[in-house]
Amino acid sequence: MQTYAIGDIHGHIDLLKGVHDLIANDMARHGAGQVVHVGDLVDRGPDSKGVVDYLRQGIADGQDWVVLKGNHDRMFSLFLDDPAAQDPGLRSVYSWLHPRLGGATTLESYGVANAGDRPVAKVHADALGLVPQAHIDFLANRPTFHRSNGAIFVHAGVRPGIAITDQDEDDLVWIRQGFLDHDAPFEALIVHGHTAIDTPTHYGNRVNIDSSAAYGGPLSVIVVEQDTQVFHLTAKGRVPLLD
Repeated sequence: MQTYAIGDIHGHIDLLKGVHDLIANDMARHGAGQVVHVGDLVDRGPDSKGVVDYLRQGIADGQDWVVLKGNHDRMFSLFLDDPAAQDPGLRSVYSWLHPRLGGATTLESYGVANAGDRPVAKVHADALGLVPQAHIDFLANRPTFHRSNGAIFVHAGVRPGIAITDQDEDDLVWIRQGFLDHDAPFEALIVHGHTAIDTPTHYGNRVNIDSSAAYGGPLSVIVVEQDTQVFHLTAKGRVPLLD
C-alpha cells in the first residue's frame, strides 16, 4: 500500500483540498493508501483554523491520515499554554506573534481581532475563548515521526547517527544544520518539509517536500511505494523523483 506525503500547509485550506483531490484520483487508479501530513498546519496562510478542522474531522471520520507536528504547530500550542513561553528553536528576538512567523494570522482565522497589534495578555485571553478545545488538544497531541514503506516521515529532519526513537523533538521539528548537509545514508529514507524550496526534491538519503506554500508556492504531495520508489503527484499523474 503506497504512502502519500503532503508538505507544509501553512493555513492554505484550498491548496490542501486540492492535493487531497489528486490523492483520491491516484487511489482510484492504484488502490488505497495512507496519507501523511508532515506538519506546519498553521501560520502565514489565510485559514489555519480551516486546515486544523479539516484534518481533525477527517481523522475523526475514519480517514487513514497521519498528521505530524511542525515547529509552527508547536509554537501555537506553546502560546496557548503560556504566552510568555519561548520555543527553544526560535531566536529570542522573535515571538510567535512576530509578522515573520505568522501567529497573528493564525489567531485572526479563529476570530481574534488585531492579534499582532494589541497587548499579548489580551490577545491570549481572546485566543483561549475562541480556539476550540478540540483544536488545542489535536495540535498538542500530534506525533513527531511516522514510519511507512521503508521511509521515515518527519517535519524538519533528524540528527544523523541517532535512532529515530531517540531523536530530540527540537531536532525533529526545527533541524537544518547537520541534517541538510549530511550526504550519507540515514536509518531510512527521510521524507520531510520545513525548509522551503521550489519543488519536491530527492537527495538520495532524503526527500524535501516543502514547495513554499507559505510564500505563494504550490502545496506538494509525493507517493512512496513499498520499495521506496518516490513519485511527485501532479495533475498529470505520477512523475518519478530521481536522485
